Amino acid sequence: MNYKELRVLLLKRFSIPKEQTVKKTLRSLTIAEKAVFFFFASVFIISGIILLWQVNNAFLVEVPTNGGTLTEGVVGNPRFINPVLAISEADKNLTALIYSGLVYITPNNKIENDLIDKLTISDDRLIYTAHIHENARFHDGTPVTADDVIFTIQKITNPIIKSPKRGNWDGVTVEKIDENTVSFTLKQAYTPFIYNLATGILPKHIWKNVSDDEFSFSQFNTLPIGSGLYKVERVERNSGGIPNFYRLTPFANASHRAPFINSLVFKFYPSEDLLIEAYVKHEIESLSGISSEKILEIKSNNSTILSSPLPRVFAVFFNQNKSEVLLNKEVRKALDLASPKEEIVENILGGFGVAIDNPLPAGIYDWADRKVSTSSQERLELAKELLAKAGWKANEETGILEKKSGKGTITMSFSISTGDAPELQVVAGELASAWSKLGAKVDILVFETGDLNQNIIRPRNFDALLFGEVIGRNADLYPFWHSSQRTDPGLNIALYANSRADTFLNNARSAKDFEVIEENYKDFVEELQTDIPAVFLYTPNFLYVVPKKVEAINLDSLTISQDRFLGIRDWYIETDKIWKIFIN
Repeated sequence: MNYKELRVLLLKRFSIPKEQTVKKTLRSLTIAEKAVFFFFASVFIISGIILLWQVNNAFLVEVPTNGGTLTEGVVGNPRFINPVLAISEADKNLTALIYSGLVYITPNNKIENDLIDKLTISDDRLIYTAHIHENARFHDGTPVTADDVIFTIQKITNPIIKSPKRGNWDGVTVEKIDENTVSFTLKQAYTPFIYNLATGILPKHIWKNVSDDEFSFSQFNTLPIGSGLYKVERVERNSGGIPNFYRLTPFANASHRAPFINSLVFKFYPSEDLLIEAYVKHEIESLSGISSEKILEIKSNNSTILSSPLPRVFAVFFNQNKSEVLLNKEVRKALDLASPKEEIVENILGGFGVAIDNPLPAGIYDWADRKVSTSSQERLELAKELLAKAGWKANEETGILEKKSGKGTITMSFSISTGDAPELQVVAGELASAWSKLGAKVDILVFETGDLNQNIIRPRNFDALLFGEVIGRNADLYPFWHSSQRTDPGLNIALYANSRADTFLNNARSAKDFEVIEENYKDFVEELQTDIPAVFLYTPNFLYVVPKKVEAINLDSLTISQDRFLGIRDWYIETDKIWKIFIN
């Protein structure tokens, strides 16, 4: 259409049918009649518009859409954003978002395919065969292959690397079937093994030229390339070259849907106090892992404080090989009776926890939950009576209990080693105070986390250890209590050895039927409570402060703090309205 044709069309006079008749009728009306006419005409038009608007809304539904930014603060700086080496909270948070495994765990504790499109388990549950999705890609566009999987597991199991995940893969043989298929063969059936397949996969083409000795020093630990839901867009470092800012953006991998939130920003702070200060100053919008006593300082005007039980157990583990006084069963029993567990939960944890009596986290089995019918004062008197009957008497000068033995006099004196977390130090002080009422002298030794792990826990260099164990979503107690796990890298830090207990743990680990697993754990707990190798204190709650703008957060199935991101692909900030018929 040329200019002249367009001009003619625009200037053309269009006529409405019966237009003259309508005009003539309106002119014949009186002023009053015209007023009534236009009034009802206006009502009709407005009613029609409202009706159309309501009909439209009736068919519209609000749905999540892409957009928004969430800024989160974390204590500590990331050092190993690497699924093989991640140790700190900062490491694990970023690793959970940047890397993905063969499978992923949903917030409802279900297993779904991630990098794979098929998983086959043999009838005897010894062989797991995984086929990698043909469209699975790393953030740089390189395909994920069986070689990447094998490379990752080899690094985890390499003793030079010292991966904290090494124990999870003991006795597992990994084999390449073809370019996109890999198999895992177990020596014995282990039902929870499938959770291991959620371990993040390293890109071999990036890491293959990094030697084992250089592995922990590689720049790729702070400039990671994974295959997870988010990829690194921007990194900022402080004057010392340490990363203190990461911006992550969604990765649109063909094997899974990209998340809704367009930008995740992480800022890192050296202490909990500075983290909370940053929140108060609105430098960050969310924070997690803060101690319960600090939660009271958080003003939640525009935020929500989410709380969820963690499958963790905090306890005082006794080293009977090092402390002579703790060899006495009546002493261990008395210390358990006199432990102010409810007071610790209420006064130190602010009620964000549950008192326990055994190595199972609260809430897993009803029969395992703590049931108390006596007061703390009554339990203290029972403990004193127990010690008196066993021959313990107070020294007239010191007031500390003593007992004559074949080797001489045993004094009820020992130390508690623990980490430098404020909460642990306060709990240790509360225990020492309560146990002093029995006549015990308890020294508290506080260590930095790295020092505690390296020089106290691994060599089992302690009298008693106040520590928390991550039991996990599968509640597998084998690594923590089986006699084969007494030495490093085993996690049996109480050096517990009991053949009957070992049998129950073996049976529970290999059983497929959950009723059989539960029955064996019940027998194991009874055996353990007879021996009293530890005083079990509490299961803590995980606390997460998030802005109210973030929707669809699900914390139903937490094992560790970074599990809050299990459902992050469904989190959203922005919404849109569309007709129902267009929803998939």
